[in-house]
Amino acid sequence: METRFFHGDISPKDLAQALVAHFHQRGDLRVQQLGDDERIVVQIATKERPSKGGTTALSVSLQKVADGVAVQVGQQEWLGLAADLGVTALHALRNPWSLLQRLDDLAQDLTLWQLSDQVWEVLEATAETMHASQSLDERLSGVTCPYCGTFNPVGAGRCEACGAPLGDVQPRTCPKCGFVLLPKEIVCPNCGTPVL
Repeated sequence: METRFFHGDISPKDLAQALVAHFHQRGDLRVQQLGDDERIVVQIATKERPSKGGTTALSVSLQKVADGVAVQVGQQEWLGLAADLGVTALHALRNPWSLLQRLDDLAQDLTLWQLSDQVWEVLEATAETMHASQSLDERLSGVTCPYCGTFNPVGAGRCEACGAPLGDVQPRTCPKCGFVLLPKEIVCPNCGTPVL
């Protein structure tokens, strides 16, 4: 399961509606949404008896977190697609001309093979239109002075108001998945990406 975080004024409902709208308009897929405002699961699957191509399914979990949404995309079910591609290969071995009759099936399988990538594209585009990102919201991307309570930008060594030292406890996120990192972490504990 791959997990990413989107920080900002965004809710699980916003992302779920975007996924349902995008994948419902495709005639070869069925989409359903389960849950409440805090946690929503969107299930995307091929119709029960598709007219072309194999079958697949995928679940997307959208969880409200402090200052955004955590998104987990589950493992895609590959067996139906692999079986359909196997049938196409067997037909092509027996009679190469039969491949022409199965071009629609082959194109459908290749499109469905990239379903999780399509989900991430929809989620990232929706987050961008709502001014959310994988970096921390501006109000969290700084530090409040423990002495006078003044908000200071990231990287400030001393408080702009009273001059007190701010220390090294300033928040930052992983550039790949948006996970909030501890000050001394050089590898993201969520996705394993090296961060400096």
